[in-house]
Parts: sequence; structure tokens; C-alpha cells
Amino acid sequence: MDKNYGFVKVAAAVPLCAVADTRHNCTEIAELIKKAYAEGAHAVVFPELCVTGYSCGDLFFSKTLQDGAYKGISYILDETKNLDIVSIVGLPVFDGVHLLNCAAVLLKGKILGIVPKTYIPNYGEFYEGRWFAPADKASKTEIELCGQTVPITSNLIFDFGDMKIAVEICEDMWASTPPSALHAISGANLIFNLSATNAVIGKSGYRKLLVKQRSFTSHCGYVFVSAGAGESTTDTLYSSHVLIGENGAVLTDETPMTFESKIFYSEIDLQRLEADRKKNTGFCSVLKPASEYKTVKADFNGTPITSLSRDFSRFPFVPGLKSDKDTRMSEIYDILAMSLAKRLRHTGIKSPVLGISGGLDSTLALLVAVRSMDILKLERKNIIAVTMPGFGTTDRTLENAKRLIAHLGATLREISIKDACIQHFKDIGHDINNTDIIYENSQARERTQILMDIANQSNGIVVGTGDLSELALGWATYAGDHISMYAVNCGVPKTLVRHLVSWIGESVLEGEVKKIIADILDTPISPELLPAGENGKIAQKTEEILGDYVLHDFFLYYFMRFGFTPQKILFIAKKAFLGEYDEIYIKNCLKTFFTRFFNNQFKRSCMPDGPKIGSVSLSPRADWRMPSDAEARLWLEEL
Repeated sequence: MDKNYGFVKVAAAVPLCAVADTRHNCTEIAELIKKAYAEGAHAVVFPELCVTGYSCGDLFFSKTLQDGAYKGISYILDETKNLDIVSIVGLPVFDGVHLLNCAAVLLKGKILGIVPKTYIPNYGEFYEGRWFAPADKASKTEIELCGQTVPITSNLIFDFGDMKIAVEICEDMWASTPPSALHAISGANLIFNLSATNAVIGKSGYRKLLVKQRSFTSHCGYVFVSAGAGESTTDTLYSSHVLIGENGAVLTDETPMTFESKIFYSEIDLQRLEADRKKNTGFCSVLKPASEYKTVKADFNGTPITSLSRDFSRFPFVPGLKSDKDTRMSEIYDILAMSLAKRLRHTGIKSPVLGISGGLDSTLALLVAVRSMDILKLERKNIIAVTMPGFGTTDRTLENAKRLIAHLGATLREISIKDACIQHFKDIGHDINNTDIIYENSQARERTQILMDIANQSNGIVVGTGDLSELALGWATYAGDHISMYAVNCGVPKTLVRHLVSWIGESVLEGEVKKIIADILDTPISPELLPAGENGKIAQKTEEILGDYVLHDFFLYYFMRFGFTPQKILFIAKKAFLGEYDEIYIKNCLKTFFTRFFNNQFKRSCMPDGPKIGSVSLSPRADWRMPSDAEARLWLEEL
């Protein structure tokens, strides 16, 4: 599956069945398998008892129906014997003692295994206990079916290389200890659920919640499909609900109320699941020995995936839905403010000292400091906000900084660094007209020295303003803006800084300060260390040097969160940013990202304390422990 970057394409089919008409049903199933294969699916699942129909009632006791089901399976096997696609269909199976509600796993004319239903519902409108026995009552571990000797047990894992499939059936998902949990800790990464669940008020929400929960706790892909409108409506309507979940996220949610057969697709990212299983040590707490499982191995190549139907957000660090956004932004703001408040409270210090440039990062840090003062019931004037204009400072950013400080009620100090830097250049013998790295870094270190001394002078602490993206790229001057006494923004990536500042401006602040925030948001990102242009505007623009932060944050998320390879990150970035950036630009930015990420670990190895706010953090004491002298060669060679 490496050729597909760990993606497998799955399909969930809802055939329009005819109750007890196995010939019709199996013809329909075979056609849907062919369609799924033509669309590049690697596996397709059908509803519970789809070969006969779920709602056959006491007809399940009929040998005629049973024989028809077996003949139907033979027909499906013959029709799909040349197709490299795993098909999972539901049928009743008699083991010589008990009738079992089963799923048959088929591939290229072979029945790989039969999985009986573990939990048999016998309440409300469900009377399965009248006809079927649970899996643990099965009298055999192998049966003869369609001329083949086939394993029959609920503890089956189908091993197709990277893709390891297991099955549970309808009610199994609703149990307090679902089979899928045991399947997952025994190695399955893709669970299929054949269901016949009815349409009643509110039930679809429960199903969705369960799929999210099962896929999250088991770090797996979960494909659920229910019988639909073809079933009998004597007492209930079957929902035709299709859900495809991955690690707590729902990729597909469809309820096709129609008298037509339907099929739905998505791609499951097995490498993403593997990454979380590696990191989550609790996942390894085995409830049942894996030795009780039988593994069925089969050769499987599958159709290469050339494009993806699933979407990837361009802003993986930023909450998407408006309803989620308000809650999440408020939570992030509280985490930052409470973290700083705790540090101030613990030290007994009442004066946070910040350098305010009129840019996004320092604006966020100041807004957090203000909130911390409010939490501690301290006066905002205790905040010492210092503007330190240098050779590249523009009137726009300086005025925005001063106005912001005034409107938020902090204490403003303005200290130019020009004379100090000019003297420093004289002392070390550096030509002031040579605007090289010495020219830039001297200014950053001078500002840090001023802030540190003011903190000592006022019994305060320097609050750092650098963000997570800058840490990843090493876009900070060592022993300059890289250093502070508490780095409150260190867990916030640049794209989230922008959205968070915007949200605070819209949802928290009032009056004139909202306009100031709006102008800061409209200002190009820049350290302003090089002289301004002839028109007095910013000449040094960070994203013209590094590439756009939206790309770097995208790379950072998928590299840090899931350990994806550079080629896979490029593959999904091309999908996410289609029409925005071409492949050459994305690839060049990706090379920049990995080069700078590896080369600048030494800065992260001694970064100040600061709060983690999400799943990605670069703290050397917590989430990211990397040697400062690691080589980037393997990652760069992929590109």
C-alpha cells in the first residue's frame, strides 16, 4: 500500500434488496462490487443479511431460503473472481447446530472467512434471538461453504499487508465491550460493520456518535452501512445510514432515502492511524490475548490511488465550524491567560514586560497579558509594554503598537534602539551600511536586553511573543527574541495566531481597539529588521523569504502530528491547495521547512517555558525530544 501513501479507498453499498429474493439481491450485490472496483475501491461492505434481506422473519427457518443464500454467494464469487477488491456481505449460516447471523469476507472467488454476530438483540422491535445464536455458540471453527473450507469465528483478522480488516455486525457496535475494541488491539486497523438499523427519531445521532467514539478509542477506520428502503416496512423503516469514520472524525455521513441502490466512498489513512497507535501507550493495554485470534492472510494489490475524494483543511490548526470555533477560541484564550497568570501568581510578580511591535504575535501576547491581569484582579497598568523602534520600524506598526497599548490600559514605554545599535556596530567594527545577519540580529538582541533589564528594574518577567511556527522554522534570533522568561505564544502556530487575534477582536473587545486590531491583521508579517522601502512601507516580508505560513503550518501539522513522509505531505498539500499554489512552489516551501526544522533544533533545545494548547508542541521537556545535530538528508532526498 506504500504506493498509496497509506490510503485505502473504502466503499459502503446500500443495495435495493427484495425481501427473501436471494437471486435478485446477489445480482444487485455483484453489480455494486463491480462498480466499486471500477471506482478504485479496495474494500466494499454491504448491510447485515443483505443476501436474503434482514426482515425475512420466520422465513430464516426455511431451508429453501438458506440454500438460496448459499447459491447467491456462489454467484457473487463467480462474478467477481477476477476483481482485486475485498467484499463483505451478510447472510445466514447454519453450522450444523445453530443458525448464525454472519458476514462473509470475499476476495477473487474465495471465501476468506465467516464472522458471526456476537451480540444478538432481543428487545423492542428486534427479535433476532428467535432465529439466531450468538457467535460464542458456534459449534465449529470451520465449515464447508460453496465448496470451500472456511474459518468461522468472531475473532478473525484479514491481513492484506498494511490493511488489516476485522468485522462486527450491527448490535456489536452498541455493546459496552464491542468486538471492534478487541479486533483493534489484536492488530485490525479497519473495522467494517454490517447493520440493519431502523430510522427512528434521534437514532442517527447516536450512530454517528458511536462511530466517532469507536474509531477514536481504537485508532481505526470504521465503515458502517445499514439496510435501507428495500427491507419490509411492516413495523419499521430501515435507515440506509452510511458512516465512514477515521480516528474520531466522520468522513462520510449519508442517509439515502431512495428506492435505488447507492454506494459511497472515502479514503482511510492507515499511516495516520499507525502514528497514533505508536504514540498512545494506553492503546497497548490488551484486554484479550491476541493469540485467541485467527489471522487470514491473502495476496492483495488493490487499485493505485491517483486522487483523493476526502478533503484536507488548509488550516489544520484552526477550528472549522463556527459553532466549534467560538468554543475552541475561548478555550485557547483561557489556556494562554491562565498559564501566564499561574506563572505570575507563583512568582509573586505583578508586572509582565512585553516588547510590542505592532505585529500579530506581540498583539496576541499583550491581549493574553491583559486577560491574565483581569484573572488575577490586578491593574492593567502593571503591564509594561515597550515599543523599541529600530532601522526597519514603519510608522504604521509603531502607531498601531502605541494605540493598542493605550486602549488596553497598559503602561507604554518607547525606547529607540537605533543609537545603541549604532554604538554596538562601532564597538565590534561592523559597517552600518552592511545589512547582513549581524545588522538584523544585533537589533533583536538589543531589544531583548532592554526588556530583561526593565524586568529587573520593575520586578517583572519578560513575556515572550514568538509563536510555534517561528520555533519550527528557527525564525528567531538566538539569545534575542528566542529568549524570554515565559513564552506564552510558543504553542500557537502562526495561522492560529491570526485567527485567534481576529476572534478576540470580534468577540471580546469593544470600541476603537477593534479597528486597531483590524489594521494589525492587515499588516504584512515582518520582523522589521531591515530598513523600510522608499515609500515608508515594510520592505522585509517574512513570507517572501520563507514561503507562506499557511503552507508551513500545514507541513508542521502533518509532520509533527502523524510523522508523515515529505512525499505524502506533498501529495495531500497538492490536494488541499489546488488552485492556490502550484506543485513547484509547494515543494520548494517543503524543502525550506525540513531544512530549517532540522538546522534550528538547537534553538528549541533551550526554549523557555510556555503552555501547550493543542496536539502539536515543540517543547524539549514534553512533546518533542530531538538531537540538535540530526541530519535532514533522508527527508530532503524524498523531494
